[in-house]
Amino acid sequence: MFLFLTVVQAIVAAMLVGVILMQKSEGGGLGVGGSPSGMMSARGAADLLTRTTTVLAVLFVSLSVALAVLAAAEGKPDTIDQTLQRDTSAPIVAPADPADAVPLAGDDPLAAAAAAAADGEGDDAPATNGAVPLDQ
Repeated sequence: MFLFLTVVQAIVAAMLVGVILMQKSEGGGLGVGGSPSGMMSARGAADLLTRTTTVLAVLFVSLSVALAVLAAAEGKPDTIDQTLQRDTSAPIVAPADPADAVPLAGDDPLAAAAAAAADGEGDDAPATNGAVPLDQ
């Protein structure tokens, strides 16, 4: 039933788009011409297209509501799980230590400064590679 109504709604939507595009707008549009008298005159065609648009729009909205009700009824669970049980079989993994994640390069001056900062040495400590600090 749900699939059938979905297909019908798609057809109604395509027809609604077509009818709206056929209506004559102030800018021209894809208006349908006709003989100057009778049912298919400019006024008669406009009335017919307006009525058709109204009927298709009402049908589209009602199908949308019906499909929403059907979808809500199909998706309802029979019972609500109120337990707080969790899967405890999975091991808990601790996050990696950021200092261990990136190895320091021995001849990189920025790596040496980072290692000195990590060891708690201040700016007053002499450089280990024989370089003279900038403030001296």
